[in-house]
Amino acid sequence: MAEEGAAAVPAAAATSSVARGDEEGELLTPAAHAQLQSELTELEGPKRQEVVQAIATARAHGDLSENFEYHAAKNEQGLLEARIRVLRHRLQHATIVDEEAAAASGVVTVGSRVELERDDGEKLEIEITGVGGVSPESPVGRALLGKAPGDEIEVEAPRGRWRARVVSVGRAS
Repeated sequence: MAEEGAAAVPAAAATSSVARGDEEGELLTPAAHAQLQSELTELEGPKRQEVVQAIATARAHGDLSENFEYHAAKNEQGLLEARIRVLRHRLQHATIVDEEAAAASGVVTVGSRVELERDDGEKLEIEITGVGGVSPESPVGRALLGKAPGDEIEVEAPRGRWRARVVSVGRAS
């Protein structure tokens, strides 16, 4: 399940600085890791070929100094290569979360689905993940990591401070 450069982390370590990804890279669920790997494969294959073809087509139009298509294609190539570098780095330094152990631990970790009840009575259900959910680096994610059902959290968010109680912690689907 763990890819090259990524290791599984037990749930007990899920709230340590290393497990949060502070020193070793970010924590990813197996699904998030696969999603990033899929994006990287797409960018390194078909997308890169499209950009190379666009540069070649624009180059065939003649004078490169005033060729907007050429400069746009080169800019797109730079953005593509930057995204590829970011994805490679994230994947090489990622730690894969053992979701079953994390769910069994009863505390919020990356890969957890958390039900919250805010002080105003609003119920929220969120998923802590590095891809497609609430980031563990966000104000909500930081407040929740390591918490268990019944714990109170206070979130200092850009739109103001709010409080909530952790109702349940489970495994993300």
